[in-house]
Amino acid sequence: MPKYTVHVRGEWLAVPCQMGTNTVRWLGKEAVRRYMKNKPDNGGFASVEEVKFCVRRCKGLGLLDHDDTLEDTLEDNEFVEVVIEGDVMSPDFIASKLEGVYLYSKYPEPEKYIYLDGNSLTTEDLVNLGKGLYKIKLTPEAEAKVRQSREVIERIVKEQTVVYGITTGFGKFARTVIPTSKLKELQVNLVRSHSAGVGKPLIPERSRMLLALRINILAKGYSGISLETLQQVIEAFNASCLPYIPEKGTVGASGDLAPLSHLTLGLIGEGKMWSPKSGWADAKYVLQAHGLKPITLKPKEGLALINGTQMISSLGCEAVERASAIARQADIVAALTLEVLKGTTRAFDTDIHAVRAHRGQIEVAFRFRSLLDSDHHPSEIAESHRFCDRVQDAYTLRCCPQVHGVANDTIAFVKDIIMTEINSATDNPMVFAERGETISGGNFHGEYPAKALDYLSIGVHELAAISERRIERLCNPSLSELPAFLVTEGGLNSGFMIAHCTAAALVSENKALCHPSSVDSLSTSAATEDHVSMGGWAARKALKVIEHVEQVLAIELLAACQGIEFLRPLRTTTPLEKVYDLVRSVVRPWLKDRFMAPDIEAAHRLLVEQKVWEVAEPYIEKYRREHIPESRPVSPTAFSLDSLRMNKCVGTDHSDQEEL
Repeated sequence: MPKYTVHVRGEWLAVPCQMGTNTVRWLGKEAVRRYMKNKPDNGGFASVEEVKFCVRRCKGLGLLDHDDTLEDTLEDNEFVEVVIEGDVMSPDFIASKLEGVYLYSKYPEPEKYIYLDGNSLTTEDLVNLGKGLYKIKLTPEAEAKVRQSREVIERIVKEQTVVYGITTGFGKFARTVIPTSKLKELQVNLVRSHSAGVGKPLIPERSRMLLALRINILAKGYSGISLETLQQVIEAFNASCLPYIPEKGTVGASGDLAPLSHLTLGLIGEGKMWSPKSGWADAKYVLQAHGLKPITLKPKEGLALINGTQMISSLGCEAVERASAIARQADIVAALTLEVLKGTTRAFDTDIHAVRAHRGQIEVAFRFRSLLDSDHHPSEIAESHRFCDRVQDAYTLRCCPQVHGVANDTIAFVKDIIMTEINSATDNPMVFAERGETISGGNFHGEYPAKALDYLSIGVHELAAISERRIERLCNPSLSELPAFLVTEGGLNSGFMIAHCTAAALVSENKALCHPSSVDSLSTSAATEDHVSMGGWAARKALKVIEHVEQVLAIELLAACQGIEFLRPLRTTTPLEKVYDLVRSVVRPWLKDRFMAPDIEAAHRLLVEQKVWEVAEPYIEKYRREHIPESRPVSPTAFSLDSLRMNKCVGTDHSDQEEL
């Protein structure tokens, strides 16, 4: 007998249907009848017949025809909503959030698996798990370790040994011994009481990342969770049943207690949960719709599920991957700007960077050469100013390897810390099966990822700071020799005037966001947890900083392509022409003023989806294959052949001619 989960005015009702020939109208009336039955005042209605309503799917919000039969319209266990005429719904009502439907209703169930062992997960793996590209299985070795650690917990419970978090209370109540008969209740109470987060929920991708990362840590076998419970968690992940997790509430020591408690709350069938099948609904119904049962927590399992730095680290993985992507593409965007401003490539000479051998600096200079080398990729724009009398470029062009380079090195440093963190046991107490004991420690403290992500914000922000200055040079006719604000009929048209203001606003906002959250600490839990990392905010603001960097570089990309229009019919190098063509496939040239925000968003999407890198990378790697042997001893007194071959012209800036 099919049944449907129906939402009526904030309540979820399970409505069985004995006849498939029943109509959508019948389902709506039956749901309203059950709703009225549960209300002392009948919900304010005299009878079902007077209620006017419409019925729509929770997934996709498609309206259903009242006369259609249920067997022709809905699947078994489908989630629907009865919207009563005249009701005014809160814009924050979860079940019908338009953005949720738009972003997630097309989720394709993955067929491939990633095997987790707690030791070998990468940041890229976790981001892909967040995107829903893989399901999860445990390795046999991980399963064995989980079983062994659980045996230690079972023995502690059987022998009634006093151990923190297993047979005692938590935090300030660590000395309170709990009777054996209440150990399971202890774990449920822990999860409920610690589910105290506030703010918007994590989007499903980030919830999926958080859940996957917690599974990976539990797979290490130091948490004491049972294999049975861990497999239930994995089943929920594989079905994409994702709890409602508010983004705020963690101080990042004793782990990310609030967000991980909300994660666990959904798994035990309480609170809200999302799946592609249901949208947002009560957790018990979402689990039921996927043939899953709520987890029944055993001793220590609540603590095992909520104690760790996975909120900080999972968001940190996304931050690192997005930072890596935008840092690579920043070089391409800056190279295009340099061409438009008729700059020199001599500042990217191999020998200059060999004598200051920072890896990031060397790589960025190489990318500039690979995109701008006039001999390798003839440029009509470069040829047009080969013999100009300018001396050198402004720092925003000339110093890209030094500024972009340290951003790249910062990302590499942070990625190393995050990679270690996502494969580390961060529970308390730790269960060491080989020693047959538990040990209390402080691996839950989030200082490592918190400090690293604060550093990431500071390092990556500079890509936007220098980009905004290049946008200024493109828009300012006294610096660019281009029309003011990159538009004809200036005055009638404002062109990129306010786009540059937007970039400036984002850079200024980033300056505040780059203040390190990890320099702060507030004592919590009655001074038991007297130093904390504030890593949750470090992770969230790092993502915001990176988003701003992407948006500023999107504006520069548009401005540089618009600058190319004023240099036609001259053409730039082949790889940069390909980048120009990519941008023009989504944004047409700016002939006169028009609604600009969609153009910025289109360019932003190109960068987020790494389309700019995909276009340029083949040329960069081909150049690498052909020029890697160029590493040779550097003479401090002689120019390299590379420096003589590269674009012979120097500079577009007069302001620093006397600086050496």
